[in-house]
Order: sequence, then C-alpha cells, then structure tokens
Amino acid sequence: MSAISVGQAVVLGVVEGVTEFLPVSSTGHLKIAEGLMHIPVDDKSVVGFSAVIQVGAIAAVLVYFFKDIKRIVSAWFRGLTNREERYHHDYKFAWWVIYATIPIVLVGLAAKPLIDGPLGSLWVVAGSLILGSVVMWCADQMGRHKRGEDDTSFKDAMWVGCSQILALLFPGFSRSGATMSTALVLDLDRVAATRLSFFLGIPALTGAGIYELKDALGAGVGAAPLAVGTIVSFVVAYASIAWLLKFVAKHSFNAFVIYRIIIGAGLLGLLGAGVLSA
Repeated sequence: MSAISVGQAVVLGVVEGVTEFLPVSSTGHLKIAEGLMHIPVDDKSVVGFSAVIQVGAIAAVLVYFFKDIKRIVSAWFRGLTNREERYHHDYKFAWWVIYATIPIVLVGLAAKPLIDGPLGSLWVVAGSLILGSVVMWCADQMGRHKRGEDDTSFKDAMWVGCSQILALLFPGFSRSGATMSTALVLDLDRVAATRLSFFLGIPALTGAGIYELKDALGAGVGAAPLAVGTIVSFVVAYASIAWLLKFVAKHSFNAFVIYRIIIGAGLLGLLGAGVLSA
C-alpha cells in the first residue's frame, strides 16, 4: 500500500505549487501538511515524494521562462565554440548558474543524513520560519533596490547560490526567501531578485527530484500519487509564478514576513500542545 494516497498527493501538490517560489518555505509547508494528514514526515519515501513533486514546479518555471532560458542556453552553446560570444552576458550567466549550484550539491550530498533526520523536525521548521522572516525583513529594508537583472555579476550569483544552503539545512527558512533576501542585500531590485531566485533554483531542485525518485518509488510511494502530485504542482506553480512577479513589482516582502511569523508561531503552538508530532 502506498505511503501517500492519490487524494493526499493532490493536497501536497497544491501546497508545493503554491509555496515553492513564494518566500514562505515549501518544505516547511509540506511537512506541516504531512503532519496534519498523519503522514510520517521523516519517512524515506515521503521525503523522496516531496523532492520529486518539486520537479513539477520546476517544469512550470521552464515553461514560464522558456524564451529566457532558450536565449541563455543558446548563448552558452554558441560561446563554447565562438570566442566573441563569450563576452555576452547570457553566456556568462549560464556559467554563473552552473558554478552557483555546485556548493548546494556538495553540501546536500554530505549532509543528507542530517537533512533527512534531525534537521527535518517540525521544531526546526517552526524556528526557521520565524528566523527567516527576520532575515527577509532586514534584507528588504537594507537593500537599495537599484540594480536590475542585467546588472548581475558572478559574485551576485555565487552569493545567492550559496544562500540556498540555508534552506537545505534548515527547512522552513525557504530557498526562495534565502535567495531573494541575499539578492536584496546585494542591492538588486525585487523583480531581479525574484527572477534570479527562479533561475538558480532550476538545476538544484531538478537534480534533487531526480536523485530522490528512486527512494520515493522504491520505499513505498506508488507511481500514481507521484504522477498526480507532480502534475498538480506544475499547474499551481505556473499560476503562482505569474502572480509573484506581478506582486513584487509593486509591493515589499512585508506580507510574506508577517505570514511566516504567524505560521511559525502557530506551528510552535501545535507542537507544544501535542496536536502535531515533531
């Protein structure tokens, strides 16, 4: 019997799609949803399922930003054989994304036992949600929002890429929240920070999904729940991306900060009352 039913997969797919790219922690929300549905959050197959349905959200990014990604990838291939093309920003940006992904891959492989074990506790999620809120608010206040996407540099990409490690080690911190906050501190505007977060998330999240697929299927999650969760995640994530880009163009991140604190405090209350098991 599958560790996750098709109905539960639909719910988790919606949660993943809504929260993957919002700076509110998709991992944290998935763990909370799993806990409320009495799904063991530390089960190997459940951890794998969560990583696999992220691929649906990543597919939404690939479709939404298809023209941008095609332009960047094309520039990278042209630059491999044409020296003049190597001065083009898109060619450089493609390499920056590759380099910026290496740190999270190395840490992810080295710290996997901790990530799948004690760091996956809902107590860690709750604390990370609140701490990440403070970091996000400070970053939004400190940033001068004066640099656009064309002004990004190798240093920007590396700092933002490395910040993904925070979310990897502390589920609840939020990969999007960590990367956007870092980009804001580097004075990128909110739209540029959000788009950079999207592009840097593609290789890391895709790789994690592929890596965890064998565990999800081999340890007790059926193919049907995986397929349903991934498809639902794709559809919902596409809508979420479109909404987020419009929102950050005109608003600060304060709404996300307040929401994260409320969710984090509520989770601490549920854990303390014994309603949820860590």
